[in-house]
Amino acid sequence: MLRLFSSLPRSRRWRAVLGAAALLPLLAACASRARALDSAEREFEGQRFHVVTIDLTRQTLSLHWRDPDSGIAYGSIDTLQQWGERHGRHLLFAANAGIYDRKNAPLGLFVENGRTLVPLNLAHGNPAAGNFSLRPNGVFAVYPDGHAAVRTSEAFKADGKPVTLATQSGPMLVIDGQLNPQFEDESASMKWRSGVCAPAPRKVVFAVSETPVNFHTFARLFRDGLGCRDALYLDGTISQMFVAGEGYSGAPAFMLKPYVGIFAVFDKP
Repeated sequence: MLRLFSSLPRSRRWRAVLGAAALLPLLAACASRARALDSAEREFEGQRFHVVTIDLTRQTLSLHWRDPDSGIAYGSIDTLQQWGERHGRHLLFAANAGIYDRKNAPLGLFVENGRTLVPLNLAHGNPAAGNFSLRPNGVFAVYPDGHAAVRTSEAFKADGKPVTLATQSGPMLVIDGQLNPQFEDESASMKWRSGVCAPAPRKVVFAVSETPVNFHTFARLFRDGLGCRDALYLDGTISQMFVAGEGYSGAPAFMLKPYVGIFAVFDKP
């Protein structure tokens, strides 16, 4: 640092050095804030939720299924984190993505790095077969121009635009400002649940319940608590979120099973 100020008079040289040294912690703090995520515990109607907001103008959201080197599914957030460390990338955030089938493959659309690995699924299954068949289901996607959106699967297909990443899941929690009409306020179906919305074009919000909740309460969180006009259910029972420096939230560890899709935000290498 002294060499940088060697052309200055001696009387000013040390003042410049000390001033620059004082700036270093501030610059480091600014860089840390630039990388930091908006992560908070929220209480809504007597239930607790962990909510993470991704600013797509500052952070890159990615979607992962298999290690590109081995072709083996990551299966867990820990494994994805280890992969990142081997490649010089620090994991800031992760959450499991959409619902998958008995063969451990995404049940619906899955787009990773612009490549469609599983096509859009518009089959109308038996609602008793699982949440994916509760109508309407939907797609969360990030587009090449950097904006994100949640759409019903039919609307996504009609739009026909290419995407950078996408996951299909179901059911939709909120559709154009209205709760999914299939949800019952007094439902006794209580599970840990996770979901996603995009309240602004470059703002993505993930939420996971800290205790079991029903669909109606979870949907109201997104509409009334988070201001989302469209929101998508991601998964339940096994859902967790990870935030660097905070650890895991959501379902307890003993409930977990191998994941297929995993959302992630890595620190830039």
